[in-house]
Amino acid sequence: MPVILLLMACGGKKNNPVPIPLPVKALLTTPAQNAVCVTGTVVSNGKSSVSFTWNASASTDSYDLVLKNLLTSASTTQSTTSTQLIITVDQNTPYSWFIISKSNQTSATAQSDAWKFYNSGPGIVTYSPYPAEITSPTFGQAVMAIAGKINLSWTGSSVTVGTIMNYNVYFGTTNTPPILKSAVTDSFVNGVAVISGTTYYWKVITKDNAGNTSDSGLYQFTVN
Repeated sequence: MPVILLLMACGGKKNNPVPIPLPVKALLTTPAQNAVCVTGTVVSNGKSSVSFTWNASASTDSYDLVLKNLLTSASTTQSTTSTQLIITVDQNTPYSWFIISKSNQTSATAQSDAWKFYNSGPGIVTYSPYPAEITSPTFGQAVMAIAGKINLSWTGSSVTVGTIMNYNVYFGTTNTPPILKSAVTDSFVNGVAVISGTTYYWKVITKDNAGNTSDSGLYQFTVN
């Protein structure tokens, strides 16, 4: 009987581990989405400092701010434990930015939405459209052709809504592709003929009604 009581006393309920809370994505505040940034402070010729702010996110110890120059495609990352960073950027240049929320308790992260803005400068009356965002095929994607054809698609946007006039689409098998179709008013070109096992390159030039242009950058993909 004493042995039985001892076994019963030792048999306890196992404690379940407490789950580690995951960081939550931050909500961006300034510069606002698609804004012409006029609040920057001029620091030198062609440069101004811009304040980036966002709301604090739950279960987060630090933040990475990822800033991309949409003309050069160059990206920089800066870290902070605050919800604000002041960064010096080029004037008359479009940018995109987003925040990565990080926790000391886990390697998991949360990424905010990506916003675009235009850092304006003196003497600018019109603003170039944002570079087109390639949606399909994306960079390095392997695609399956249907009856030897694929579709190309992208998304266009500009500081001033409704100013995009058309797109020129370049497509080919070299990294300097020839023009496939000009003055496209849609954001897609369907039924493009391709050959299986071939790598293709393509890009989109956006043009607005003031004659300003922007380049999506060169993308490549392979047809299975």
